[in-house]
Amino acid sequence: MRTLWIVAADSSACRIFAADTGELRELEVLSHPEARLREQELVSDLPGRTFDSAGPGRHAKEAEVSPKKHEAIQFAGRIVQRLEAARAGHEFERLAIVAAPELLGLLRDKLTPGLRALVVHEADKNITRLDPKDIRSRIPEELFGRR
Repeated sequence: MRTLWIVAADSSACRIFAADTGELRELEVLSHPEARLREQELVSDLPGRTFDSAGPGRHAKEAEVSPKKHEAIQFAGRIVQRLEAARAGHEFERLAIVAAPELLGLLRDKLTPGLRALVVHEADKNITRLDPKDIRSRIPEELFGRR
């Protein structure tokens, strides 16, 4: 049997399920509580200051990436690291990813070619907080029948 893993994720939690019998079995939960913090709580001090290239003007530097997005990028990397370790250990052969739209894009950016080759389904929905039966109902049925 070809084991299917289902990843349901948003910016603060990732639930990993195995669907080897058609029923979902929750394997692991990764949490990222920093995603629930306000931007002010993620930044330790004021932004740096810089001088204009011409003239006496001076202004605050803006971050290239907001603190919230930075946290989401870090979490996406952590999820992919976990999946890559499982792939290397032959824990699954197929992968379905259902994630909140903003996180799904970050996960796609971080997926290794080896993981990307195993993805059989993607959906941009936030189903992380649903119970396993509801999560399973949102995965195409044909994924459970393939061997």
